[in-house]
Amino acid sequence: VQLQASGGGLVQAGASLRLSCAASGFTFSSYEMGWFRQAPGKEREFVAAISWNGRTAYADSVKGRFTISKVSTKNTMYLQMNSLKSEDTAVYYCAAKSLRGASGWWTLPYDYWGQGTQVTVSS
Repeated sequence: VQLQASGGGLVQAGASLRLSCAASGFTFSSYEMGWFRQAPGKEREFVAAISWNGRTAYADSVKGRFTISKVSTKNTMYLQMNSLKSEDTAVYYCAAKSLRGASGWWTLPYDYWGQGTQVTVSS
């Protein structure tokens, strides 16, 4: 199993970035995918998730600015990040889980994690 996150970089506040997560080694279309981030000195936090059937969930801090999507035929997930703020600076990780649920489905444990991509937003 491999999750390869890419697309990070250094941008100014207000700019946009699109992160990609290329998956291999498991049945991508059956898994639910998520993005998490960890800023220096802080715990890892949830950013966004997309279910196997396309439901989405977002952290309040990114709602309206970030959009999660996936293309199952390419085994790839994306995170479009607009109107970036300095507080979005973090290492962004993609993750995959097989467990499905109803309410709070995005909080269920993730099975696989990628290596992370750095996003730095200068103010």
